[in-house]
Amino acid sequence: MRTALISRKTAETDISVEINLDGTGQYDNQTGVGFFDHMLDQLARHSLVDMTIRATGDYHIDDHHTVEDTGIALGQALTQALGDKKGIRRYGECHLPMDDAQVRCALDLSGRPFLIWNVDLPTPKIGTFDTELVREFFQALSTHGGITLHIDQLHGFNSHHIAEAAFKSVARALRLAVETDPRKADAIPSTKGAL
Repeated sequence: MRTALISRKTAETDISVEINLDGTGQYDNQTGVGFFDHMLDQLARHSLVDMTIRATGDYHIDDHHTVEDTGIALGQALTQALGDKKGIRRYGECHLPMDDAQVRCALDLSGRPFLIWNVDLPTPKIGTFDTELVREFFQALSTHGGITLHIDQLHGFNSHHIAEAAFKSVARALRLAVETDPRKADAIPSTKGAL
């Protein structure tokens, strides 16, 4: 089974992430950061990756370490669950509309982390959540998941809609990329023979 359990504890955060790539999008995410939990739920639901996340952090400072470290642990869990990546489709993309917002994601589970972030969240906060943390999460996910990740905002003026469209577009692209390719289920999708 393509599953992983990652525990990561530092002086700033204590995080556990459990995923199943062949799930149905079940989720139980509790990070202590309400809007972020809502986004993680969207990520699980629309990727069909079952996800259980528990996190506690130094909230008395801010939410930065909790959000970033959750991205680190989730990226590590994806790497572990994918193993040698034999049989995966590898690439995924999605243009996702949400009301005023449209966000495009293209990703490659290449093992070569790189983030392109062309997203403008027009307000500094969504509720109490710092909008700059959306990028921090995806940077950590890309780096520790070995993902070439391009996220581009095509339209949008509502920060909540733009952020949610970003999470959902990444989720849909990830769903495609981790799926087994029935035509090459026994092969690593690279001419190099390794990812």
